[in-house]
Amino acid sequence: MLQGTMTLLGRISLCAIFLSSAIGFNLPNFEDAISAMAHEGVPMPRVALVLAIGSLLAGSLMVIIGWKSKVGAGLLLLFLLVETYYFHDFWTMQESISKKLEMVQFMKNLSLMGAMLFIIANGAGPYSLDARAKGGFSASKK
Repeated sequence: MLQGTMTLLGRISLCAIFLSSAIGFNLPNFEDAISAMAHEGVPMPRVALVLAIGSLLAGSLMVIIGWKSKVGAGLLLLFLLVETYYFHDFWTMQESISKKLEMVQFMKNLSLMGAMLFIIANGAGPYSLDARAKGGFSASKK
């Protein structure tokens, strides 16, 4: 039971940043986000933003409820790879506080990528729709 509860809370906590990015920033600031993406050299920024928001929302919900969680984690991993490359490219910057801050953001995203790889490798855990499809919710260790 503790394992199931902890993995569920972990999935919710992990996806909070992705949901807040989509709902709290990108959707209400759609045109500004497109401008920022264009400034960073993202190709087809309007299309890219729609795909990013879709990936953030779908991937987060899939991971949280544990339905096709490996696919959802894959969507979030792909988002992180692209977002990190375009927006946290500290290696292109001169030595400054901005470079150090971008390095921290890069490392944060690297950590999130690790969490997505963990979900891809191990699934969502016992309290998930994926587990239920395999025979019901189970809190036992496997």
